[in-house]
Amino acid sequence: MSKRDHAFTGSPYETLFGFARAVRVGNRVIIAGTGPVEDDGSSTPGGAAEQAERCFTLILRALEQLGGTAADVVRTRMLLTDPADQDAVGEVHARFFGKASPAATMAGVAWLCRPEWKVEIEAEALLGD
Repeated sequence: MSKRDHAFTGSPYETLFGFARAVRVGNRVIIAGTGPVEDDGSSTPGGAAEQAERCFTLILRALEQLGGTAADVVRTRMLLTDPADQDAVGEVHARFFGKASPAATMAGVAWLCRPEWKVEIEAEALLGD
């Protein structure tokens, strides 16, 4: 079995639910569903764009802990509670990952962990050549 490295971002859910924000095995990094959680555990205020910005910031924080960058991202999944937010979230996605052009999915869901969350995002990356 390959060695596993883990990254944590301090979300209260990491301890409560028993998971790492990201796991690296070999050159593959899988980043868990990431909600808009501030460093103090509160939810990011604002609309879907502001919340997506926070999610992507946390995703990159975890990825960088494991030796990666935005350029290494090959897949993203964006879960939205309101389809009217797709353009706003898509624009933020393009700012963070437009140069990498990962395969991306955006889907609507009925709910997320906190009722004020409008978006949750996960990602996968392949490091190196």
